[in-house]
Amino acid sequence: MSFLPFLLLISGLLIAFANGANDNFKGVATLLGSGVASYRKALVWATLTTGLGSVTALFLAQGLLAAFSGKGLLPPEVVDQPSFACAVPLAAGSTVLLATRYGFPISTTHALIGALVGAGLVASPAGIQTDQLLHALLLPLLLSPVLAVLLAVVVYPVLRSLRVRSGISKETCVCVGERVIGSVPGTPGAQAAMDMVRLPELTTGTEATCQIRYNGALLGVRAQPVLNGTHFLSAGAVSFARGLNDTPKIAGLLLVGGGLSATPAISAVAVTMAVGGWLGARRVAETMSHKVTSLNSGQGFTANMITTGLVIAASRYGLPVSTTHVSCGSLFGIGTVTGQAQWRTIGSILLAWGITLPVAGLLAAAIASLLQA
Repeated sequence: MSFLPFLLLISGLLIAFANGANDNFKGVATLLGSGVASYRKALVWATLTTGLGSVTALFLAQGLLAAFSGKGLLPPEVVDQPSFACAVPLAAGSTVLLATRYGFPISTTHALIGALVGAGLVASPAGIQTDQLLHALLLPLLLSPVLAVLLAVVVYPVLRSLRVRSGISKETCVCVGERVIGSVPGTPGAQAAMDMVRLPELTTGTEATCQIRYNGALLGVRAQPVLNGTHFLSAGAVSFARGLNDTPKIAGLLLVGGGLSATPAISAVAVTMAVGGWLGARRVAETMSHKVTSLNSGQGFTANMITTGLVIAASRYGLPVSTTHVSCGSLFGIGTVTGQAQWRTIGSILLAWGITLPVAGLLAAAIASLLQA
């Protein structure tokens, strides 16, 4: 195998790994943030459901395979250049890994578009189709988070009103744990015995242990267990939608060199994404779960359903929306309604989004120039 085809394969797998590390946990962040699941349990669920979405992409997301190979945006002779094909995933993957290192949930889609433009300007300065760039790529990316915020602002109050009318109320739990009370003077045997005595300890109002739960029943079924189950399903649906939307975008890059067909490319991307998520998701998980807004299970369920609907609809029609933008937009909307939004963190995330495209573009231009030289 010559150097450039090998580099093309490695660079494609690099961005798949980076995508998994930055994106895999986003679908299940509400499970951790609302206390419904532990980090490990949520991560396992995200890995399984994202993989299922990746497999489904073989049948439903062929439009995205073409869109992110660069065809239509640039002349075919540019897209087929090995230097272009290597520069795009290398630049986009490096940008996403850098953001992941600092816990910023950015868009792999955004990084890919920036890299396509940067490398394209080096390979063909006058060849970029601006109409294709604006309407087919940038416009869905810009509108999708705004639409997610608006839907959350409208939908959550409606669902909250329905809950209240159904007689289901919220309550704050009193958390019970165990605590060593201490020892009293006496013989060594008595002291050792007292050291082992554990009595219940009541704690209230601590963020780490107290949760808001729903009290009541609907049609004879307790609300909280049902909501927990549907919350899990909604988180899995977000991860499924992300796998469906993101996998073909990355696999499209592996098709450029002609070394892989669609099925092996999507399979390789799916496996590498899963490994990246398993090894590198912790910091982005903390940001998405705890630093954007406080959540209970009902709010997390609402955000997930909005994200799922938008991303699946976009995948069906070949629109490259960002799951990151949509899921964050849903959380921003929920936080706005509840008054719990952490605006300093949200501002940092928006800034990271703003610089993703130029950073990826500059890196791609530099890498393409080096490879051409």
